[in-house]
Amino acid sequence: MYRLSDTAEENTFSVARSDHACFGCGDQNPIGLHLQFAPTNDGVTASFIPAPEHQGFEDLTHGGIISTVLDEAMAWATAHAGLWAVTGEMRVRFRLPLRLGEPALVTARVTGNRANIVTTTAELTRVDDQASIATASATFVKVSADLEAVWRARYLHNEEFASGEAPILSQSSDRAERGE
Repeated sequence: MYRLSDTAEENTFSVARSDHACFGCGDQNPIGLHLQFAPTNDGVTASFIPAPEHQGFEDLTHGGIISTVLDEAMAWATAHAGLWAVTGEMRVRFRLPLRLGEPALVTARVTGNRANIVTTTAELTRVDDQASIATASATFVKVSADLEAVWRARYLHNEEFASGEAPILSQSSDRAERGE
């Protein structure tokens, strides 16, 4: 498992911009989810309350919306770890239904980083009893340095972080898992 450095806990979320139209986290998307992520000890978290427009079967949240919440959380976990990547493959396991209006919490973390691949996990739980609604794991593919620079400039306020100069991730626990 990757551990975020002390610097990482203060970076992305204090400087992230929401003035864009991302369906998951952008304020400028009128039909978006408007998720707002906060750092945790080893990843990110956000609250989510499904609205009537997120309905699948009557009174239940559509599975595609739940998948989107999990995907967005894993994407922000990679960004929070200083890794800019896009979803390459995602696996979702639905455990319980989530009713419309029922508060939920999504958490995600980076579990590995090798070459151009980042692995992540996420879980969506009900707030009232912490029951697991759905879990996911994903493989993200790192973007080119040029695209990373564009995204840092577009999605982060602070120039220090936009330039990629801040130390982001401690790899000591990953090396220990590999026996190095």
